[in-house]
Parts: sequence; structure tokens; C-alpha cells
Amino acid sequence: MTNDGKRGLRRGPLRLLWGFLLLGVLGAAVVLLGPGLLGGLRTEGGSLLARPECTVETSDGEVGLTRDEAQLATTAVALLARGAEAPDTSGIDEAVLRRLADGPSEEAGPSLACQGSAARNLQEQQLTVTGLTPRAARVREAMTEVFGDQSLGGFLPGGVGQGHGADSTHYDGRAIDIFFRPVSEENRREGWILAHWLVAHAGDLDIQYVIFDDRFWSVHSSQGQWQDYDAPEPGNEILRHLDHVHVDVLGGGTG
Repeated sequence: MTNDGKRGLRRGPLRLLWGFLLLGVLGAAVVLLGPGLLGGLRTEGGSLLARPECTVETSDGEVGLTRDEAQLATTAVALLARGAEAPDTSGIDEAVLRRLADGPSEEAGPSLACQGSAARNLQEQQLTVTGLTPRAARVREAMTEVFGDQSLGGFLPGGVGQGHGADSTHYDGRAIDIFFRPVSEENRREGWILAHWLVAHAGDLDIQYVIFDDRFWSVHSSQGQWQDYDAPEPGNEILRHLDHVHVDVLGGGTG
């Protein structure tokens, strides 16, 4: 046997060993990261595709949307809900629009999720005369433009100093509460229309958290899925955010 042949025989087991090691690493990653890892990959026609920026869970299954499509869809649904003229949504799956407008059939809850990506190097902002920072005030203006006048709270001219948790962003003028009272199935569904709109526009408005109905969304979560919100007092519907949508913005600086 030639020297080349001997070297080839020695390489064979080594390559096999490296192959097993690689499979072991991939298997461990799947176990540790779970569906979040596999959820980032989709197969279509044999090719691997990145997970879409936003998804809507419809009765026919999950539908992927670009960020622009999610913004268009949530805005159109919000405007139609108040009887206003809506933009053209002919390019968006009708099942997506129905789910965003009506919510899940069995019970109100989240349907749209978008990947989070927090802006960096934002300047820290102070309260203005409205009791909000300029970023929070911009969220308020954007909501008013789409949803009209709403029942708002969580801020006051000069700022608020009590009524919220010790580290609440309300004290910094970075948070707004939008009320949907009393707590009812109809009001919960209306609240989710707003919550979805906020998530879809989180990047443009520097939104950090959206909390509603025992669930929360965070811009710091790259997967962008709604998660269970653990209220400090489970029997308190206000602390559980059952009667209002909470939205706050990034603080900038080190906040």
C-alpha cells in the first residue's frame, strides 16, 4: 500500500469522529435553545429561509409578514374599527386582517408578534411640560392619529411620584397607560388591536415594553414572542394590566 493510501485510511476514522462531534454539538444546541433555534429556519422548496420579522397566528396557521406589512395591517384594522378610511391592504392575506380585527375565536389574546431590536446610542431625555419625555410624547401623538382620543393615564404635567412600582418607567415620564374599562371580552379585544399596533411600530417609536392582559412583549427579545406577565398581586386586575395597555419607551443613555 502506498503512503498516500495509508494516510487516507488514517483520515477516515478522524473524519467520522469529527462528524459525530458536530452532530453532538448541534443536538445540544437544539436541546438548550429549543423551538427558538428551529423557529428561525423555515423550509420551502428545499431552501432555508430566515424567520419573518413579524408573524400572525391565524386559524389557517402562522403567516409571516415584513415589518412594513405588519404596520400597514395593524393600522388598517385600527382605522376600520373606528369607522375611518383605511389604507389599501390588497397585498395582505385576508386571514391576517380577520385575525387582527377579531382576535382568536375562543378567547381574546395575542395574535401578532414581531422580532425585537432596540435602537442603540439614544440620548437620554427628560420630562417635558406634558409629563412625558419627547419619545413617549411621540408615541402618544402617533396613537392619537390612528386611534383618536383615548382614555390615558400614568403621567401628569410635572411628572408622577407614586402609584406605581419602585422602578416604574412612569416616574421617568417614559410610560403611558391606555385604559379599556370595564374588563370585558369586547374591551380586551379592542385592547389587543392597540397592543398589536404598538408592537408593529415599536422600532419606529423606540418602544421598549408593551404589557396587556397578563402578557408582555419586549424589544429586548430577539424572538419577539409574547410572554406571561407575573403581576406582583395576581388578584389585582390593574396590576395584571387587564384593564389597560401599558407602553413605555427606551430611556436612552444608560437607561
